[in-house]
Amino acid sequence: MNLYNLYGLIFLFINLNVFGQSQEDKIYNAIDVFVAHPSAKALQNLTHLESDFWRNPKPKTKDELLAIVVLNCNKAYYENQFGQTEKAIASYEKAWQIYQKNKLSDYDIIEFCLKPLGNLYTILGDYDSAKNTIKQYFFIINTSKNYPDAQRQKFAAILNLSNVYQSSGKISLAIELLENTLKTEKLSNSQKGILLNNLGNSYWLGSKQIVWIRDSPHNAEKAFESSVQYLKNEKDQSETLSNSYRNLASMNRQWQRFDIANSYMEKAEKLFLETTNQQPRKLAKLYYEKALLLFDERKYAESTKEITTVFKVLIPNYNSKNILPNQDQLYGETVLVDALDLQAEILKINEPKKSIKAFELSFYIEDLLMNSLIYENSKILMQLRSRNRTEKCISIYDQLFKKENKTVYLEKAFQLSEKTKSGILKSYRSNIKNASAEEKQLLQEFQNFNNAILKEQQKGNSANISKINQFIKKQSELMISLKKLQSQNPEYLADTSDLKTLFSKLENDKAVMIYYLMGYERLYYFILQNNRINLNHINITDTAIPKIAQFIDYFGNASTITNDISGYNHYGKIAYDMLKLPSNVIYKNLIIVPDGILNFLPFEALITQESSTTNFAKMHYLLNDFRIAYNNSAGNYLNSKPVSKSEKTVLGIFPVFEKTAFELSYSKKELESIRSNFKGKYLENTTASFSNFKNNANQYSILHLSTHASSGDLETPASIKFYDQEILYSELYNLNINPDLVVLSACETGIGKLYKAEGAMSVARGFQFAGAQNLLFSLWKVNDYTTSVFMADFYKNIKNDVPYFEANTNAKLAFLQDKSISNAKKSPYYWSSFVYYGSISAEEKTANYIYYIISLLTVIGLFLVFNHYRKWKIFTKFSKKRNTKK
Repeated sequence: MNLYNLYGLIFLFINLNVFGQSQEDKIYNAIDVFVAHPSAKALQNLTHLESDFWRNPKPKTKDELLAIVVLNCNKAYYENQFGQTEKAIASYEKAWQIYQKNKLSDYDIIEFCLKPLGNLYTILGDYDSAKNTIKQYFFIINTSKNYPDAQRQKFAAILNLSNVYQSSGKISLAIELLENTLKTEKLSNSQKGILLNNLGNSYWLGSKQIVWIRDSPHNAEKAFESSVQYLKNEKDQSETLSNSYRNLASMNRQWQRFDIANSYMEKAEKLFLETTNQQPRKLAKLYYEKALLLFDERKYAESTKEITTVFKVLIPNYNSKNILPNQDQLYGETVLVDALDLQAEILKINEPKKSIKAFELSFYIEDLLMNSLIYENSKILMQLRSRNRTEKCISIYDQLFKKENKTVYLEKAFQLSEKTKSGILKSYRSNIKNASAEEKQLLQEFQNFNNAILKEQQKGNSANISKINQFIKKQSELMISLKKLQSQNPEYLADTSDLKTLFSKLENDKAVMIYYLMGYERLYYFILQNNRINLNHINITDTAIPKIAQFIDYFGNASTITNDISGYNHYGKIAYDMLKLPSNVIYKNLIIVPDGILNFLPFEALITQESSTTNFAKMHYLLNDFRIAYNNSAGNYLNSKPVSKSEKTVLGIFPVFEKTAFELSYSKKELESIRSNFKGKYLENTTASFSNFKNNANQYSILHLSTHASSGDLETPASIKFYDQEILYSELYNLNINPDLVVLSACETGIGKLYKAEGAMSVARGFQFAGAQNLLFSLWKVNDYTTSVFMADFYKNIKNDVPYFEANTNAKLAFLQDKSISNAKKSPYYWSSFVYYGSISAEEKTANYIYYIISLLTVIGLFLVFNHYRKWKIFTKFSKKRNTKK
């Protein structure tokens, strides 16, 4: 009998309660047996034992429940060791839920559950869950009087939180946290070395950000070298010392000091292989870094060998003959994504089609990872991660098209671009339609806690930390429940647009679409018209994007344009030429899908022909050539709600803020102008509260909000003011509305923290999440008077059944032609702020068809009756004649 069978028999005796053990003892003995000889197969025994425990109807004692917590923590530890990361997370989450729900104690839940759970969230890119988990156990330590080894656990929390900040791009927060800890805390040499290694990482990452952190490369190298000095005499820190050497190798690799990089990498590998804790993932990451170094040295064959080793370590039954693993062997693991991306780069040189295949496998893994995410921010960061890969794939498709002249390559490039365009918004809209009542309720509660946390955090030093922790705790519980519910339908919906349908809609709308994708190296643009798709690009150089940004800067305040009219003309024309907008086209309806900073650019105000005139009305704007509508993505354009032809009613929100510093004196004029044209409900002053808006929003076709709004900043979310309170953009998510149009007559309603793939986290986005598909909103601070003039004309157009996008164009042209407005007030600053996102199609009025059919049937009926009557008269007359002859 072999050893494994012997332990299996022992486990069977325990499970059958042969020795008359209590349920608690059975569980602990099973854990001991498993830990003595752990294996992926033996994990099933623990799973079966737990299932039997829950099936037993007998009431559970606290001691028994604690045993199940210990079982799940042990299961999770080994699931992670065996590369089953997502299963490990589920086991840790279950342990934490049971522990909290039953108010258990006498177990180091931080050391054995929360710390590893937070680290696994970080590894898989679930940064919000990681941050919340770390903050929870940091709070537990700080509020417990006699928590064992509290100082060590605090140190771990700081270290792990800095990892989360690094991974999620919050580099300044990571540096601040680490430097403050190094200055203020009493630390051992090991702890100093570990923190300095992390600080070096933060500085190095900071050197690659757009907002460059001063002296980052120098500070990074200095921190890594200091880390080595502190750790090299610490016997129990060989893994961290190995990490410091690997970081030094990475820096020197990127500086192309390959000899030095190789020297550090050799030291790192030797140290790592001497450690006892060689987890498969950590080992695979080491081989990946070696492959990356060889790739940069252009040793592609050797790099491929190291990548193959990564696959062997992480993928059971991997067949190295095929180089690339099979899709059904893959699972949610970021090291696999990195390895596949690197292999794609190698294949791109001579085998572009195989390179695409490797990239497709990376996309597949990221879709799996996306399925496990609940927090919006974590989803956005995951989507951003794939942007560079998308750009590389588009480049390959472009090359293949030029070589083979097959349109299918352009179509694939377009579909790939579309996948990363507002993917979170599209996925939410798609999923919420099919969500169960339970899921919708959980999502609403989850979002409410998210908003409560944000609002409390905005209080700064006066924020109630205990309250924030309670909110985080509740939100984490909801997150786990949502994950369980959504795992029953795990398909991540990355919508693609059917090109035939898209072309057909463009043809019906008599429109041309220009679709931008802002990459790292290139700005790609697709032009779709006349059932054809074209792809071009401009290189993003040190001058290209700054020139576009320079044009956008003219809209920073009211005087910038009027003080430099010739400069505006010049840079407006440069931006126009750079963006390659279509000209000499049949159709005058233009659909623009912007990306990156182009989300903040008013295309209508671009200059198509430079002139020396100072008369704003006579300048050559793109506004004169096209009626423009915008969209977040081609999918949103394709699925946007057609403009209703039925009678329109307005819910108007006009807080006015009379006799305050925020008074909007011309808002009353705007109100009267709209009310004179449309029936509805108009809430003024104190009645313009958020609760009144929520209660009435679903009863009117147009929602008009004339108020104050803010775009926020890097730390403060965008918001909009009602009379009684300021509402964050994310607080609008739960409104569940379906209006024909939302008009945000306020400042900066389309501005917010910008993510290249997803767009701006703005008030407009809040309404889009809530269900609004057709919106008019602003790109900067708008003037009270000129807004009221513009809105009056906009609504007059709508009253005359002019489509919304055309009403926007007409109102701007009318503004420029209005002789009562001074030349200074005709600056593009005043009229080009409002942009329309949504449909340009009008719904087909079914009632009209019924009316026409009824009318036609009536005519046919009358004709038949008349014809029958005519024949009867002729027959009668003929009969009389016959009778006379007789």
